[in-house]
Amino acid sequence: MNRACVLRRALLAMVASSLCLAAWAQPAPVRLLVGYAAGGPVDAAARLLAPALAKELGQPVQVENKPGANATLAGDAVARAAPDGLTLWFAASPPLTIGPHVMKKMPFDPARDITPVAPLVNYSNVLVVHKDVPAQSLKELVALAKAQPGKLSFGSAGIGSSNHLSGELLAQRTGTQLLHVPYKGSGPAMSDLIGGQLTMMFDILSTARGHIASGRVRAIALSAGRRSAALPEVPTMAEAGLPGFDVGGWYALYAPNKLPPAVAARLLDATRKALAQPELAKALAEQGYDAWTGSPEQVAQRAATERTQWASVTQGISID
Repeated sequence: MNRACVLRRALLAMVASSLCLAAWAQPAPVRLLVGYAAGGPVDAAARLLAPALAKELGQPVQVENKPGANATLAGDAVARAAPDGLTLWFAASPPLTIGPHVMKKMPFDPARDITPVAPLVNYSNVLVVHKDVPAQSLKELVALAKAQPGKLSFGSAGIGSSNHLSGELLAQRTGTQLLHVPYKGSGPAMSDLIGGQLTMMFDILSTARGHIASGRVRAIALSAGRRSAALPEVPTMAEAGLPGFDVGGWYALYAPNKLPPAVAARLLDATRKALAQPELAKALAEQGYDAWTGSPEQVAQRAATERTQWASVTQGISID
């Protein structure tokens, strides 16, 4: 073998070695688990956050859908993961606050087996009715329901979902009898509402507002305690005549227990900076979300408070 060949092979070996070392030097990706299928509102919000969070962390953030078990499979995977900050749950509040009451076999304890890392956003559900329903207000809708006990139907994403329990709470608080029709997701329920097979439903503002704007459904009231900039003309349930009805949802990041304090602090700081990025803040606001600036301790306290709140509403409701 001549000298040129030897030199060429040596250079190739050096290049290959350098590339290998560079690959190992790259930061490991963060897995952002979502407990719902791709295309839904929680998945969409996670995919808005991921690039902004990656920018602040200086490492890739990959959204991974892990639906099933009433959205708790993702949380269980995080509870079992190594506490290194590389596996996080982009958690919506229902599996944390409603799941323990309605699931016969909760795969993990949300109060003990995982730890909150950072609050993300608050959101409201909006009560909408089919465009041909004669009621123009909550007062008129309640009167219609009382005149036809058990006849007015409301759809939901499934038994034990937040929009199911919002409907049950509405019936309890107004003394009406409503017919619950569960679906496998809010999308099919909304399709049937638009088609006239349902009277009403509570739906997350980010997905309902397009149907409201098109006139296919009509907004009656927001479930949370304050109006939304995305639908400023729509009153809250309290303003519409049902004081104390404050059923808002939220998203937060959760991690495995025993997360090192330095890692937890880094994740919290990066999340806060990501939410402050103008592009992300604008995108979330356009979807009807309000940034939630707070601490992990506030997330834990809010989850505990809402678990207590849902205890009475969920009596007699269970899913396998």
